[in-house]
Amino acid sequence: MSSSKSTSQIHFEQTENQKMIAGMVRDFAEKHIRPNIMEWDENQIFPREMFTEMGKLGLLGVLVPEQYGGAGFGYSEYVTAIVELAKVCGSVGLSMAAHNSLCTGHILQFANEEQKKKWLPKLATGEWIGAWGLTEANTGSDAMRMQCVAKQEGDFWVINGTKNWITHGISGNVAVVLVRTGELLDSKGITAFVIERGTPGFKGGKKENKLGMRASETAELIFEDCRVHKSNILGNVGEGFVQAMKVLDGGRISIASLGLGIAKGAYEASVKYSKERYQFGQPIASFQAIAFKLADMATRIEAAELLTMQAADLKNKGLPVTKQSAMAKYYSSETAVWASTEAIQIFGGYGYTKDFPVEKFYRDSKLCTIGEGTSEIQKLVISRSLLKD
Repeated sequence: MSSSKSTSQIHFEQTENQKMIAGMVRDFAEKHIRPNIMEWDENQIFPREMFTEMGKLGLLGVLVPEQYGGAGFGYSEYVTAIVELAKVCGSVGLSMAAHNSLCTGHILQFANEEQKKKWLPKLATGEWIGAWGLTEANTGSDAMRMQCVAKQEGDFWVINGTKNWITHGISGNVAVVLVRTGELLDSKGITAFVIERGTPGFKGGKKENKLGMRASETAELIFEDCRVHKSNILGNVGEGFVQAMKVLDGGRISIASLGLGIAKGAYEASVKYSKERYQFGQPIASFQAIAFKLADMATRIEAAELLTMQAADLKNKGLPVTKQSAMAKYYSSETAVWASTEAIQIFGGYGYTKDFPVEKFYRDSKLCTIGEGTSEIQKLVISRSLLKD
């Protein structure tokens, strides 16, 4: 990492790399993202060209080693980048997170050298956008009941079925897809395939019309007799479920970072507004009711940040992170919803309009408590970790 102090201590100092990345992302977001936020949101526009520019800055390959075209940073720098993006636009932060930690991250962790050289350079530089397919219409957290199946025919596997709620399901150039290759409910009956756009029988489907995160594309993946060569399997046949659970450990850190950024964005907007908005002859920040809201927001945000950076530190060190990443994801996402709700209250009637940023933070925040494992699933993961000994 990461941090100049161990995880047994409760303060993480930003490294020079983190400070550099934070400044770079802030400048980029102010120039390329903030002016377009509401147009993208209202019209559900996924700004593909902007992600090409983000790729040039290294933001689509933060964790990828330089030998594969990436930035070669660790999870602390990755968290910093997502937080700064999400402070301006949760949708852009979400798409960056899904590209980095799910699709690219799965390939980085489990591909062989030939596969890494084939796919990582295009993903890390932003030439390609990645998708990751686990969820289905009737199998959210209950992944072992998936109905998307693959049957082997010589050197090929023929895939049939659909995946739902997939970030970049239409625009993605390549997808890592978890498919059932064995019996139902068998944790060793799921396999990860890398499937490129243009493969016959593979297409995007319905695009979801969402409450928030509207500029981050969410759509179906559809497979109809899609023939995929065995060389596109990550790891071995039957290892997909175990791989996915490890990928989601990192994914939880991504969503924790996303929630943290949204909460910070809502808080910073609230501080600014409360100093500028006058009632009864004084700024509303001078009223204890408002000042105490800001104090609560700042305290919960700092707690969420410490949990998130602790998980990032453990991930960097290659240590077990399941419990800590679940705690960070759970607390940070719930803090994002709470903080954005408080922000609307501080803004009053103006907070309920699209003329001010907090209503968008409010809509975007809810995804954090659902995506990559609901808050209820996080509590299940945490409690099992606590009670397993």
